[in-house]
Amino acid sequence: MEENPSSSSRTTTDRKFIERNRRYQMKALYSKLKSLVPHQAPREAIPLPNQLEEATNYIKKLQMKLERMKEKKGNIIATNNQRSNFIKYRNMINKSSKSATWLEIREVGTIALQVVLRTELDSGFSFTDIIRLLHEEGADIVNANYTVVEDVVIHTIHCEVEEAVKVAAMISERLRIF
Repeated sequence: MEENPSSSSRTTTDRKFIERNRRYQMKALYSKLKSLVPHQAPREAIPLPNQLEEATNYIKKLQMKLERMKEKKGNIIATNNQRSNFIKYRNMINKSSKSATWLEIREVGTIALQVVLRTELDSGFSFTDIIRLLHEEGADIVNANYTVVEDVVIHTIHCEVEEAVKVAAMISERLRIF
């Protein structure tokens, strides 16, 4: 069986046409890629493999920059949450009396609390009772101290907990009742 010479030349012509179109498409795609990547020396003719390598490096740099920005955003959000939670649990404990007894629970990150309690010197409020209550709620005391200024006592307790938000609410409620 013999092949028709016109059929063979038509097939060759079709292949050439298809290959030419593929090259034009690739050239258009490379040009588009080149226009999106900043070049350090725009007047020089850069070989195609170098252009691809430059584009790859540029994309990697952008990915690293994006990761740094996400991390920075996370840090900013965490800082803002700490600031908003700083005042969140400020409650009046003894509203019926004229004393200025108040409690403030500050969330410091996700696993730490700072409890600040201001009482009158003669209020009968016991520092050890506060420590006991915190231990009962699962808090690990890191640092605890108090300061007496005239007739006012300021108790400051730093503790670590598993879930700061949940424990802060429970401690606040228990101290209010206490």
